[in-house]
Amino acid sequence: MNNTSPAFRPTWTARTVTRLEHLAPVWFVLVMGWCGLATAWLRATESLGDMALGLGLVCALFAALIFGLLCLACLVRLHVHPHAVQADLKHPVRHAFMATLPISLMLIATLGVSLFWGTSALLDVVLRAMWCAGSLLELAATVWVLGRWLRPKEEGGLQWATFTPVLFIPVVGNVLAPLGGVPMGLGAWATAQFGIGVLLWPVLQTLMVVRLVQAGPLPARMSPSLFIMIVPPSIIGLDLVQLDAPLSLVWAVWGMGLFFLLWVLTQLEAIRSQPFGMAHWGMSFPLAAFTALTLRLAQTPDGRWLQMPATLMLAITSLVILGLTLGTWRGLRHGGLLAPEN
Repeated sequence: MNNTSPAFRPTWTARTVTRLEHLAPVWFVLVMGWCGLATAWLRATESLGDMALGLGLVCALFAALIFGLLCLACLVRLHVHPHAVQADLKHPVRHAFMATLPISLMLIATLGVSLFWGTSALLDVVLRAMWCAGSLLELAATVWVLGRWLRPKEEGGLQWATFTPVLFIPVVGNVLAPLGGVPMGLGAWATAQFGIGVLLWPVLQTLMVVRLVQAGPLPARMSPSLFIMIVPPSIIGLDLVQLDAPLSLVWAVWGMGLFFLLWVLTQLEAIRSQPFGMAHWGMSFPLAAFTALTLRLAQTPDGRWLQMPATLMLAITSLVILGLTLGTWRGLRHGGLLAPEN
């Protein structure tokens, strides 16, 4: 046993470091999914009580654990495989996932505000610093991603064939701002950043429809990314509640989110036919965001009829994210996920 262990450890370590070459920034979508699920459970506290609060806390802590592990892995990858990071930055689709890191930072800080704000002055400072760092990095990522559109096609500019719902990700990060910024006392900046997302969302949505007409359906393996279209109206609805906007506006954007959900569900069979991959995580945060908004509206006088559907959606979303997590664990054990793209 003692003779084989030293030989085994370097081999296992070398194999792990080698596989990190394929740890694309899309992996931070796991953090977004679990943060979204935590947010949804916290929204259910009014109807489900302390059980929902406890599950929300567990989901938030699990998201923070995944975030920490991914950050460490990305630092190793940057040191050992800098060419792979450069390839992600230049990739016509994967480059937009760079925004998932600052989004994850903002989401974790926002959950920290919901759970612990005011309990410790030092913790408040840490959460505010995390949120500000995520906010500024998200703004920089948005400018960088959309700045590519001004380049010629030959230099990575916008092309219909490479235009996918993944480009909505920077928009998502900007509209998230009021959820954490307003309770922190940074409402002016958070609302300004929210305005950037509100400006870009209808533009991207229009371009997405035109792309489907001009270039045809997305490749089957990218079909789960269509769920991303649910996120902007869902998060904007939560923002409007945070900003004390009229509930009529919240219901309007909830209706938009409901339409996009029903629309993408028409592709469910195509999604199920695909072998499991990281693209399937594109369903997680959108489902959680729409569930959170539905739970919030179920607490309003006009939304009491949503209590049962919202609870059912919370259960379905939880099962989906648990299933995705188990699928990811199996994929990591078998080595099928950290592998070159086909």
